[in-house]
Amino acid sequence: MGKIISIVNQKGGVGKTTTAINLSASLAVLDYKVLIVDTDPQANAGSGIGIDSKDQKNNIYSALVGHSKIKDCIIETQIPNLHLISSHIDLAGFELEIVNQVAREYILKEIIQDIKEDYDFILIDCSPSLGLMVINSIVASDSVLIPVQCEYFALEGIAKLQNTIDIIKKRLNPSLVMEGYVLTMYDARTNLSKMVVDDVRKYFDKVCFETIVPRNVKLAEAPSYGVPALLMFSGDKDGEFDIKFLENKGAISYIDLAKELLKRNNLPEIKAIDGTK
Repeated sequence: MGKIISIVNQKGGVGKTTTAINLSASLAVLDYKVLIVDTDPQANAGSGIGIDSKDQKNNIYSALVGHSKIKDCIIETQIPNLHLISSHIDLAGFELEIVNQVAREYILKEIIQDIKEDYDFILIDCSPSLGLMVINSIVASDSVLIPVQCEYFALEGIAKLQNTIDIIKKRLNPSLVMEGYVLTMYDARTNLSKMVVDDVRKYFDKVCFETIVPRNVKLAEAPSYGVPALLMFSGDKDGEFDIKFLENKGAISYIDLAKELLKRNNLPEIKAIDGTK
């Protein structure tokens, strides 16, 4: 059965969706079958890989409220091995709908079990909060991956987030493990970025990924094309996309992160990619 990983941080703008898109695409390029579940009402994970959530009648919200079966919500993307369950703006009110429901923290877990065995990895892109939907995501997961922006304020919320995860593990999901902290938006020109890296590695040494994601223009531009950074527009008249990641440090960093994730889980690189670690 596949592994479910929630990508979580209650602070916005730290690279959760960028990590969800590019790590998923990298695992798919490495020949693993991957599903992104977008649980953020902003639905950026879908638009970041070229899928408009407004066009999807079957989505994670419709599955959670019982209007759709979870398998009917799965969408194939332009990347082989990579599928998506899109979000919807109605998900913003989902927490109010379930606030009085019994076992409300287990709703996502119950429906996602039906598709877990169909994938090697299921990555859940969470909204920037610690609300009921994020708790549902963590309860449904085998592990949690936390992107940490290399800026001062990004460090302030880590203790609170870690405390929340510990409570969920103790009360709702005893098998939950920490997948690791991923340092993002690193700028080698600034002392602050280096200080944040040192601090995170000092306190979270064993669970901090070695791979550091740099601040990178292509990573920021890629969503406007509706593709991960490892697929950038080739300029062909037919609008085809070519794998160009070896020309981009941001894309390479996510390939390296995917390889490190596989190594941590004692999984082989099914498909070798030259030019990366």
